[in-house]
Amino acid sequence: MTDWQPLWLSFRLAFITTVLLLVISIPLAYWLAYSRWRGRAVIEALISLPMVLPPTVLGFYLLIALSPSHLVFTFTGLVIASLFYSLPFMVNPLLSGFKSLPPALREASYTLGKSGSTTLIKVLLPNIRPSLLTGIVLSFAHTIGEFGVVLMIGGNIPGRTRLASLAIYDELESMNYAAASTYALILFTFSFSVLLIVHLVNHHFSKPDPLS
Repeated sequence: MTDWQPLWLSFRLAFITTVLLLVISIPLAYWLAYSRWRGRAVIEALISLPMVLPPTVLGFYLLIALSPSHLVFTFTGLVIASLFYSLPFMVNPLLSGFKSLPPALREASYTLGKSGSTTLIKVLLPNIRPSLLTGIVLSFAHTIGEFGVVLMIGGNIPGRTRLASLAIYDELESMNYAAASTYALILFTFSFSVLLIVHLVNHHFSKPDPLS
């Protein structure tokens, strides 16, 4: 019989991580897109580092950082680790979206007396909806599928930190291929579905307006 707890924990972790990343990444991407500070390239490189860094390396340093606070092998520790390894999947699409907007759009809003926060929320964000959706979906899907970092930080504790990706490995080790297949099929179906939605939405927004 399949234990559904790992799937619930995975989706819960992905949801919490995605919401927190939205709060963090929108102002961060906005600042990176419009800041004139010369050192912003270093910040962009640091943000993108988890995309190329081996999970064991990232997991090792997170393990060292979180151990003094006793956050290792806890769900809270998994959330913190997820924020680090999924950050580029939220920030980079938003950053590309902001950079693709014409400067006149932001300048016109300021000319009309709108504040920076109003310009961001009511003018810029509505115009980068495809980028926003892409960031949300990629962050959610990447958090669900991560294995190495969550194993090192979470410790694979049943009911607490045993996520679906870890459950697949456990079931394979136990030669319980039916349960492993169930977990894998659910994650595969979910990932394919959300990516298909993103491509369809982006294709819709990329169509030229026939009236323009």
